[in-house]
Amino acid sequence: MKILKRFFILLLLLNLTASCTVYRTIRYWKPEIDEYNAFPQAKIQSGKDKFHFPVAIDTSLMNVRLKQVFKGDTLRLSIDDYLAKSATTAYLIIKNDTLVYEQYYRGYERSKISTFFSVTKSVTSLLVGIAIDEGYIKSVHDLVTDYIPELKNGDSRFQKLTIEHLLNMQAGLRFSESYTNPFNGMTRLFYGRNQLGFVKNLKFVQDPGEKYSYNSATTAILGIVLERAIKRPYAEYLEEKVWMPLGMEYDATISLDDKKHKSAKSYQGLTATAIDLAKIGRLYMNGGNWNGKQIVSKEWIEKSTLPNIAEDHISGKKYKDYQYHWYSNERGWYERDDTGAYRFNDSISALNFAKESAFTYYDIRKIKNSDTDEYHWVAIDFSPQFYAFGIMGQYLFVDPEKKIIMVRLGEKWVSDYRVVPLTQAITQEYPILEKKW
Repeated sequence: MKILKRFFILLLLLNLTASCTVYRTIRYWKPEIDEYNAFPQAKIQSGKDKFHFPVAIDTSLMNVRLKQVFKGDTLRLSIDDYLAKSATTAYLIIKNDTLVYEQYYRGYERSKISTFFSVTKSVTSLLVGIAIDEGYIKSVHDLVTDYIPELKNGDSRFQKLTIEHLLNMQAGLRFSESYTNPFNGMTRLFYGRNQLGFVKNLKFVQDPGEKYSYNSATTAILGIVLERAIKRPYAEYLEEKVWMPLGMEYDATISLDDKKHKSAKSYQGLTATAIDLAKIGRLYMNGGNWNGKQIVSKEWIEKSTLPNIAEDHISGKKYKDYQYHWYSNERGWYERDDTGAYRFNDSISALNFAKESAFTYYDIRKIKNSDTDEYHWVAIDFSPQFYAFGIMGQYLFVDPEKKIIMVRLGEKWVSDYRVVPLTQAITQEYPILEKKW
């Protein structure tokens, strides 16, 4: 009944205005990896000089069997069978600069493009870093209104907003990231036809810099800043500064809000192949250097990939959840104190454990017990691994210590299939991975 009611309401809105945001919302409803068909596209061309990873498929990976326990029954699946069940469309592993695993599913192949969704945010960050290197942007501390003066007529807190606030998702904007409500902010931004017009009307819930809050409007603003600073289209800059120098094998596209405004969807609209996405990972693994040419400064790579840790008066250190549009990977959660209890009863005990364990990057978090109203503390250790992530389970994962790059693209994200832990498991002496449903 609820579904029918929603359908008739949307149908009515469609009849009222078939050319506006509502039409796109009804036509495409929820994001899919071929969603680029919903929007005008700007082409990003590859050059004549292509970079190809050397191929040495690791046949031992084909023989690994993953142990899965389901209702008491034990199944053993190959990695290939495991991925085929998980809505994965592409899965690549590159180790020591060599392609050791490459498989495609659900009708996809190496040359077929799909939308990266929020992995696009990390590529936008790369372009901002290049623009700073080239002097188009003076500093991450520049005010956003220096580049988008129209925002001075909006909420007064726009005049406190810096580029770094955007990069760390600390803008303070009121915005709902949910894709399930056809009338909320994400839907109006995603399917809207005027990004700048949408942004100008945004309000704040707190001052910039006070709190991390992930939302795509933040990167939409960052993309507008970028295009204003370089005085060129996003696609043109990406093509010249990244796509051509890295020897991408295939053309790509970036979605635009509409044919009139031509504002790039810098937060989700990049559409390309898995093998070319892996080259972004290689660039970051090598400190911004590509075969002897510095594409972006090493300092920018460090700011993007080292955990964003701040001193905290209670826990000593605190991870801010995101740095320059990249995620850090948790090495492990530690909850046992020296008495064997499965928790730390206070933050000081957890903090002492982290210090005694010589964690470089760590966070102390307060967790509510699932079966009681009590809380306990955990110490989280962060590894040098980092990754970009998209809503459908798109991953670009980099382990600089083990020289591993992983790319996973898929039609949806399913919580039962955690591809980053899978990658860690199958690239570390290929152990049996036990999975419980």
